[in-house]
Amino acid sequence: MNRHSKSRARLVSSTAPFVIAVLALTGCSESSASSKGSEPQTISFAFGAASNQDKAIYTGLARSYTETHKGTTIDPLNLPAESYASALVTRLQGGTAPDAFYINGGSGMSDSVVPLAKAGLLLRLTDPEVSSHIPSAQKDLWTYNGSVYGVPMTTGVDGVIYNQDLAKSIGVNIDASTSLDGVIKQCAIARAHGKTVYGLAGSTYQNNGFLAVGIATSTVYGSDKNWNEQRTQGKVTFAGTKGWVEALTYIKKMYDAGCFQDGAASAGFDALTNGATSGTILGFFAPSGSAKEIMDAAGGHVKLNILPIAGPADTRTYLSLSADLGISASAKTKSPKLTEDFLKYVVSDKGQKYLADASGTIPVSTSLSTSLLPQYSGVKGLISAGRVRGNGSDAWSNPKVYTDLGTGVQGMLTGQMTPQQVLKQMDADWG
Repeated sequence: MNRHSKSRARLVSSTAPFVIAVLALTGCSESSASSKGSEPQTISFAFGAASNQDKAIYTGLARSYTETHKGTTIDPLNLPAESYASALVTRLQGGTAPDAFYINGGSGMSDSVVPLAKAGLLLRLTDPEVSSHIPSAQKDLWTYNGSVYGVPMTTGVDGVIYNQDLAKSIGVNIDASTSLDGVIKQCAIARAHGKTVYGLAGSTYQNNGFLAVGIATSTVYGSDKNWNEQRTQGKVTFAGTKGWVEALTYIKKMYDAGCFQDGAASAGFDALTNGATSGTILGFFAPSGSAKEIMDAAGGHVKLNILPIAGPADTRTYLSLSADLGISASAKTKSPKLTEDFLKYVVSDKGQKYLADASGTIPVSTSLSTSLLPQYSGVKGLISAGRVRGNGSDAWSNPKVYTDLGTGVQGMLTGQMTPQQVLKQMDADWG
């Protein structure tokens, strides 16, 4: 499973073919179920899958539920990824949303739980077992006004999916201790071998925002995990925070140093696919579940590692770790009881085990120190040391701020905007 916007970048890359998993949706009911009589025992479940492996995770989740809940049917629905967020919101507002659907936690995206719940578009989940299975540290992402409106699927790392073996074969040595300055110094080495250290889908605000927030995890949230609260209180601003200026400045430094593939500023996800297939990209910015997806697709012929998005040399690197991707339900579903029961299954121990095993992530209710797959070995030290933060943009005031960031980064790469201009626009749209 992959994160998409931030719907943040839901993308992947490696020497094996890969793709970006994003969302999809479809229509269903237009009116709430009557409190009298039985409700329909068939519901729709929307997701986005740009690969067969990712599609198998979601369809498998639906199947694992129906196999243990006889007489129920879940129709999996997969639609194009890049238009998912706007299409989902349009369908929710129009009363034609799927019964259950992939969604972002928090408030930072157009398809996030809080704004959609505030608009009365999501089903309020009332079963106590649903709430009890959501870790207290993550509950704010899935609640609005004290009620639960969604459930997390698993815990994942927002970082770099990296082909360490390929990198070392050309003399590039990057690990969790390498600073951004250390990365930049090695970009010329990769270029000399016809490769780039990173791939970037620079025409997409999602991937650009994913990278920027990843760096800010260290430059901003590392030293001040309550920065968002201070921004809400008007005590700080994006433009006035050194760490935000530094994060965006370093993206431009990476671009100028040739750390991204040629044409990165106008590249879409297909450029990453092509670069990965040809072996010209060593790493890419994506949710950690992408690593398993790619390794499975490669049939064991490639080994990938998960690394943090590094901070500058004078800043401690923090790992972005979050359970901010999950599933919610439409307030207009004709099968509210069945739909909520499906969501309860998703966050149950059995559902979490299925998702973690299938997607290569971590169950939300399991100890992080004892449940790490081999690909997480590079970040285990950061997790054990507590050098982790949630995804900063999850609690932003509205989706426009994240869009400003992602589109602004593209403007920086093309020379049309400066970091200060991007950050001032984010401040203006914070509200």
